[in-house]
Amino acid sequence: MMSAALFTLPASAERIRDLASVQGVRDNALIGYGLVVGLDGSGDQTTQTPFTTQTLTNMLSQLGITVPPGTNMQLKNVAAVMVTAKMPPFSRSGQAIDVVVSSMGNAKSLRGGTLLMTPLKGVDNQVYALAQGNVLVGGAGASAGGSSVQVNQLSGGRITAGATIERELPTNFGSEGVINLQLNDEDFTLAAQVSDAINRSGVGLATAMDARNIQVRVPVGSSSQVRILAQIQNIDVSVGPMDAKVIINSRTGSVVMNRDVTLDSCAVAQGNLSVVVDRQNTVSQPNTPFGGGNTVVTPNTNISVRQNGGALQQVRSSASLNNVVRTLNTLGATPNDLMSILQAMKSAGCLRADLEII
Repeated sequence: MMSAALFTLPASAERIRDLASVQGVRDNALIGYGLVVGLDGSGDQTTQTPFTTQTLTNMLSQLGITVPPGTNMQLKNVAAVMVTAKMPPFSRSGQAIDVVVSSMGNAKSLRGGTLLMTPLKGVDNQVYALAQGNVLVGGAGASAGGSSVQVNQLSGGRITAGATIERELPTNFGSEGVINLQLNDEDFTLAAQVSDAINRSGVGLATAMDARNIQVRVPVGSSSQVRILAQIQNIDVSVGPMDAKVIINSRTGSVVMNRDVTLDSCAVAQGNLSVVVDRQNTVSQPNTPFGGGNTVVTPNTNISVRQNGGALQQVRSSASLNNVVRTLNTLGATPNDLMSILQAMKSAGCLRADLEII
């Protein structure tokens, strides 16, 4: 069953912090390869994952233990894992961050395991953090009959504050008298509104460079820039209606519109469904030629949806896509029918909105 949701939002005031981000202030991805030990027989099968044995041999050699060549180690309590983390902006040495541990072999479960010291590297192949600790894995439930039912992924887990930052990222924040803001969505009107709001506040000189980037000139110095940026982020901007957009979920058939989407005259045939949108203007004139009244032109739209072999469903109202979707729902149209009809309307130029299928 298809569903449609329509949200018509009036102009509202939003803070700049909700509309834009500061260029260069972002998380940095870290990644590492390590071993989880202490598993209860649920580790990698070394005959199928030889890299686990090789990693353990290399680690033992660094600890002064030499494994004789040709030794066939049957490891059931060890698993090779990938460790990922996000390094927050302005992180300092000694700060703890969370890490995610994921099995890369055929381990059945990482429950009860301990991650050995694992260096975490950035995109420049430099070590920025060291991870180690006990892996927390989600649990499993049991049905009424006593049979075990898995409700969580057991081949991955998380270590809260499991990594310690050892190297700080260089930053030039505060070294120059320029702060660059990046809008979450490109919009020339919004970029102009944000720059005008900053200029009216007097905290800096803002210039909209394009539909997404806004450059703000402020006094040099990190301490002053922090205070100025805090003031800029709390400035309210009156945001008007955004561009009309229609989002279709191809799996569920749900349709979401961010505003009232209008249609022009068109006719679409899809399978056993046909949609006709007939838009005409009705002219109202005063009763007498010299009555002093004004001629009024009112657009009238007839939306007809027919299913072959069935009754004609007709809607008389404004040219609204929401009415078309609701009428298609009453006829039991499939999500594929809905997507094909909307795509045809967009291609024909009668759908006054951006169409996006997810």
